[in-house]
Amino acid sequence: MKVRLSFYFRLMSRRPPNRLMTSHPRPTETIRGRGTSENPANRFEPLHYDVEPDDETGWHPDDPDDAARAERTQYLRDPSRRILARNDSPDVPFGVSINPYRGCEHGCIYCYARPTHEYLGFSAGLDFETRILVKQDAPELLRRELASPRWKPQLLGLSGVTDPYQPIERNTRLTRRCLEVLLEFRNPVGIVTKNALVTRDIDLLEQLAGHRAVSVHVSVTTLDPALHRVMEPRTSSPAQRLRTIERLAHARVPVGVMVAPVIPGLTDHEIPKILEAAAAAGARRAGFLLLRLPHGVAPLFDDWLKRHYPARSRKVLARIRELRGGRLNDPRFGSRMGGEGIYAQQIDQLFRISARRAGLDGERRALSTEAFRRPAKPQLELFE
Repeated sequence: MKVRLSFYFRLMSRRPPNRLMTSHPRPTETIRGRGTSENPANRFEPLHYDVEPDDETGWHPDDPDDAARAERTQYLRDPSRRILARNDSPDVPFGVSINPYRGCEHGCIYCYARPTHEYLGFSAGLDFETRILVKQDAPELLRRELASPRWKPQLLGLSGVTDPYQPIERNTRLTRRCLEVLLEFRNPVGIVTKNALVTRDIDLLEQLAGHRAVSVHVSVTTLDPALHRVMEPRTSSPAQRLRTIERLAHARVPVGVMVAPVIPGLTDHEIPKILEAAAAAGARRAGFLLLRLPHGVAPLFDDWLKRHYPARSRKVLARIRELRGGRLNDPRFGSRMGGEGIYAQQIDQLFRISARRAGLDGERRALSTEAFRRPAKPQLELFE
């Protein structure tokens, strides 16, 4: 199946131009298969206008034709000439990452990456899950980076922002082709995903594992199918994720579970059961992250709670503020991933006790760069 990609003419190389953003009023119905039906104005745009129902034209925000358009996903070509993203955050376990896609069709309502779409001139809402930028040249760019004598072998995160195994990966195979490059150079890579599609690449992961050059963490937020459907609409089901852990473990690929994000007052009570189920499936390590709601994610999550869990809304938001210093987001290094205060300590303690009982508290085996190599160039290339 071929995927047609439109050309997106402005990217991160320069700030999107000031323009008039369109903001639709809050629809009365949710859009099936999407994490949000909201498309708030971009925070970088100084002007926007709200489109109101029009009796003369007959347009209404709940119009079936308009809803159908919102359900479609558009794939845009990303002409980036660099593929490696670097960070110096003490909260992130890797300094370099690869992101084959911008935006994510999984549509997780809580996704901390939603505000990154605003740098591209889009909205953190529905745009984030329906306007996906595809880095078609990612494998070739990665090969060029690793072949450079300036590259120092080190752990690469795949990916650090959006999921590398979102639905479009079935057709583009960009993540798989990046793994082929990593295997060619035997450079270590760490993968975090919510999608069972990762099992398609077990043949490559097995070979990387033979060089101690790969680890996979499957993110499990909840075991409740009903909650999963409205919170992470286009991800693999909880049962599929547990089977994914089982298949990776059977192939002797180092696999763990990430309980992420932990949503206080909504999913925190599931920590023991998630760890127990993951351990039974074959996971050998575990981690967790607390929910964080940067920039436009906070109002989107607030709206989602009121739509789907109105009785718990006030409690959940109060708990988040309790461990975020009275706010819905704390961007400070050291606390943004784990929170602070008594309630954050209780969640941390619950996780540690549950991990120990499930046998997931063992020492992590570090990935190795010892097998790294730069494949010799074909002789003909030497004359170019």
